[in-house]
Amino acid sequence: MSAQTDAFPQPRPAPLPKGPVPLSKRNGTGHDAEQLRIVPVRRTGQWTAAVAALVLLALALSSVIRNDAFQWDVVGDYFTTASVLRGLGLTLWLTALVMVLGFALGTLLAVLRLSTNRVLQAVSWGYTWLFRSTPILVQLLFWFNIGALYPQILGVRTVNLLGPVTVAVIGLTLHEAAYAAEVVRGGILSVERGQIEAAQSLGLGAWRRLRRIVLPQAMRSIVPPAGNMLIGTLKGTSIVSVIAVQDLLYSVQLVYHRTYQVIPLLLVATLWYVAVTSLLGIGQHYIERHYARGTAGAR
Repeated sequence: MSAQTDAFPQPRPAPLPKGPVPLSKRNGTGHDAEQLRIVPVRRTGQWTAAVAALVLLALALSSVIRNDAFQWDVVGDYFTTASVLRGLGLTLWLTALVMVLGFALGTLLAVLRLSTNRVLQAVSWGYTWLFRSTPILVQLLFWFNIGALYPQILGVRTVNLLGPVTVAVIGLTLHEAAYAAEVVRGGILSVERGQIEAAQSLGLGAWRRLRRIVLPQAMRSIVPPAGNMLIGTLKGTSIVSVIAVQDLLYSVQLVYHRTYQVIPLLLVATLWYVAVTSLLGIGQHYIERHYARGTAGAR
């Protein structure tokens, strides 16, 4: 057996190559790796769904434009009438005033909620709980009928003191302040504790710490929900039409109660709401980008 083994020696295995094996030699094709074509994954399902969505959207738009029941000529006639523009102006004024007053009161409530005084914490929590627990319509109707509880305040009859517009401002402001308090509180809590401790070490008082250190950094977390609240308040002002405040919705209601053209007048209000909320959304985007400078959210 040994003689036969010597006469027919077994072939030795080839030595293993040092380093990584080229892809062209691994697959045995003889082509360079750079010549391999990368084929993207076919997403047939996504493209089919996208085409179907576009077709449905085109059909919906075509039905809206070509449907004579919408009376687009009437929409064009009333879109910029004086009564509609006055209602739009009151809606914008009411929205701006309510947001300013609501966030001013909400900031105060947020500071009270974060204080170390248990009584102040309880007052802030109770306010937020009460006004977030009751519908805004109920609150407006309550303030509108406040004369049944207090016929006079400081010697002035409440009927003369609290008109429909005043009632709308009070009711919407108190309602929005409860939500603004939580928005501001969340933004303040998002600021790192080390920032506040550093301000304390510099000898800054509580008010200066809040104004110079905390709020500027908290704005990055406050602006997105505040922008949503602004848009929600703009649309929510339409509810004041139930107490005869001549906002945008009430203005078009006065017209279609006279002309019985309900659908086109509602479209007038809808288009104005869409236009204004779109502009507010664009402004919100740039404000968010301003406060997100230097962070991963900046774009």
